[in-house]
Amino acid sequence: MSALTVDHSMASGHEWDGLVRIWQETDAPEGCKVEIIEGIVTVAPPPSNAHNDIADEVQRSLYEVIPRHWGIYQTLGTAVPSRGGLYVPDLAVAPKEVVRAEQGDFIPAAAAELIVEITSKSNATNDRIKKVAGYAQAGVPLYLLIDAWAPGGPTVTLYGEPQGSVYRVLRAGKFGDRIQLPEPFDLALDTSEFLAD
Repeated sequence: MSALTVDHSMASGHEWDGLVRIWQETDAPEGCKVEIIEGIVTVAPPPSNAHNDIADEVQRSLYEVIPRHWGIYQTLGTAVPSRGGLYVPDLAVAPKEVVRAEQGDFIPAAAAELIVEITSKSNATNDRIKKVAGYAQAGVPLYLLIDAWAPGGPTVTLYGEPQGSVYRVLRAGKFGDRIQLPEPFDLALDTSEFLAD
């Protein structure tokens, strides 16, 4: 992963606009993910086949329970300007009207109903620490972290009830367990098909 360092104090106004412009103009190889994490533009390599397969499994399950006026987006930028962040989660569930109303390449993270991040070897720390805090601060109701690279073996953690930049762990398990997502999803996510990298 490579990074372009930008002043971390950028959080609003013209500074935020400049940071977003750098993000938009970063010329990364096709398939790479470009994000702003705590004021630093990062470029991560394309995800593995196992990573993509997990995203597909989760997306298929979510489509069975979400209302028609919500979408599941795989490359949707989610902005958290207060933390100098513009993340591109593996899956974002958000109302279609928000996505259609926003001009450009991203929506406010607060508009998402659920964010799903699937760790890769190169981004696991960001997904576990920095993005958890950013999504909590933005007020995203649910954050699902699927961590094939967890130190004790592959895990799935559902975070909720954000307060400040902290979530409460609602459910946690290992690959193979069922993870219950609360309303408005009311889904027992079967992780038995998840492949570890």
